[in-house]
Amino acid sequence: MKLPTLLLSSLLMSASAVANTDVMTHHAYARATPPAAVTSAVFVTLMNKGDEERIITSASTSAAGKVELHDVIKEGDVMKMRQIERITVPAHEQVELKPGSLHIMLFDLTAPLVEGEEIEVTIEYLDGEAQTFTAPVKKVMSGMKHHH
Repeated sequence: MKLPTLLLSSLLMSASAVANTDVMTHHAYARATPPAAVTSAVFVTLMNKGDEERIITSASTSAAGKVELHDVIKEGDVMKMRQIERITVPAHEQVELKPGSLHIMLFDLTAPLVEGEEIEVTIEYLDGEAQTFTAPVKKVMSGMKHHH
């Protein structure tokens, strides 16, 4: 009997996490990995329907031992990935986390990310609010194809 209660509780927590924010998530996916890989990334479009900017300060998932916010910058002819402290989603705008740009980096994967599975990702905002979304696992080129 504990499993249905646990499942119901987690569904209610997920729904409330989404209901309390003006930020909507679209086209989320995690990059599939080869069996020995220890890193991956999560990509998502964040749409802020609110009147105030939202600032993401961290992210987490049970699929990884460590999670960081990252960006890719160009220094001369070299592209470099670097950890950043925050991602700002301006009021009434959207920010796309995508390959070669802003993304959520996953380190120390607990298991390979297999195409067709999904992971739960939680983003935390500067005001302490948290929001959880589901990211299906896809090959990078598959994930980049959106149907509008």
